[in-house]
Amino acid sequence: MKKTALVILAAGIGSRFGGGIKQLEPVGPNGEIIMDYSIYDALEAGFNKVVFIIRKDLEKDFREIIGNRIEKITEVAYAFQELDDLPEGFSLPEGRTKPWGTGQALLSCRGILKEPFAVINADDYYGKEGFVKIHDYLITEREETKGVLDICMAAFILGNTLSDNGGVTRGVCITDEEGHLTGINETRNIVKTAEGAAVDTNGVLTPLDINSMVSMNMWGLTPEFIEVLHEGFPLFLKNIKPDDQKTEYLLPTIVDQLIQKKLANVTVLHSRDNWFGVTYREDKASVMDAFKKLIAEGVYQEKLFS
Repeated sequence: MKKTALVILAAGIGSRFGGGIKQLEPVGPNGEIIMDYSIYDALEAGFNKVVFIIRKDLEKDFREIIGNRIEKITEVAYAFQELDDLPEGFSLPEGRTKPWGTGQALLSCRGILKEPFAVINADDYYGKEGFVKIHDYLITEREETKGVLDICMAAFILGNTLSDNGGVTRGVCITDEEGHLTGINETRNIVKTAEGAAVDTNGVLTPLDINSMVSMNMWGLTPEFIEVLHEGFPLFLKNIKPDDQKTEYLLPTIVDQLIQKKLANVTVLHSRDNWFGVTYREDKASVMDAFKKLIAEGVYQEKLFS
């Protein structure tokens, strides 16, 4: 069986969740967290390694709440995203407290990942279809073009990814006739409306097609992609202004840049599953109800890994 890994981005601060560690909030009937269901679906799809990207200060909680359990059923590794983990010649700007973003998070896996892998957020539930399609893509041999990354992403229907409790940020996908990604429009504060969806700009609503395909940060990548991140991070830091405390090194932006430079071929894999996640503290009750429904429908057993 070909080795494939699931990489979980779990170093986020969780500020919108009221300061708690939202990735570790129980949502299942036996204390399961969202990551449990993602790992279950990934292993079922054929992935056989899990890499948690966390902060050092979360390690004890992660190991106790999920890591030690998952180690009993598959290979587990840890990577650590830290603010001061910067290339030689760079130092942490004074006052910077915001993480450097998903690109730097994934860069922390350099040396750990030797196999193709999927990347997901810790606090998002993706359903089963995306894992199956990305795994199948990663293990399929294809003719490669030298110097061009052959990667993929799962895209979700916008209407399946909205929160009842506030605006969300989604990468609206632009594709060509062959289903390849040609661009991502990172769109902030998308809200539910009576008509479907809209972008809320200080109370002004701009309608958005609810059937648009959006990125949920679910990628199928290769170890070569991490080398691209390694090469690009110093350039990113060099272009940061001294007083810039917020700009991040983000996967959608990096992928978009590679596409525009014709250095990546990104196949868009459509998922019809409903997303849900704990973006806001108010989301937790609806997420718990959603898992109860999935268990009642037989999608999951009540004791997930029994």
